[in-house]
Amino acid sequence: QVQLVESGGGLVQAGGSLRLTCKASGDIFSIISINAMGWYRQAPGKQRELVAAIIRGGSTNYADSAKGRFTISRDSAKNTVYLQMNSLKPEDTAVYYCHADRIATNDNYWGQGTQVTVSS
Repeated sequence: QVQLVESGGGLVQAGGSLRLTCKASGDIFSIISINAMGWYRQAPGKQRELVAAIIRGGSTNYADSAKGRFTISRDSAKNTVYLQMNSLKPEDTAVYYCHADRIATNDNYWGQGTQVTVSS
């Protein structure tokens, strides 16, 4: 089993920056077999959407709205993934969730979410 804990959310003015952190813990064998980790967000009344993901081997992908502003990175030694968010806009306001998947076992894991609020 894998547990994911997010931190770093908060209130920021438009144009500001936040850095989200996701720490994975639990069964070390499950953790090291994770195929991909990513960040999703969900605003009230909207579907949860992928913001950024990083795959085993280091490749990344971003939502169009995040390209050029957000950067996903990882520290494998610390089992931690980060999302650096710059030039934040009010439309970025949402609960941001960390996600991990293990394709081999069809398992996926979610953090509890962290609120990001961007004021105009």
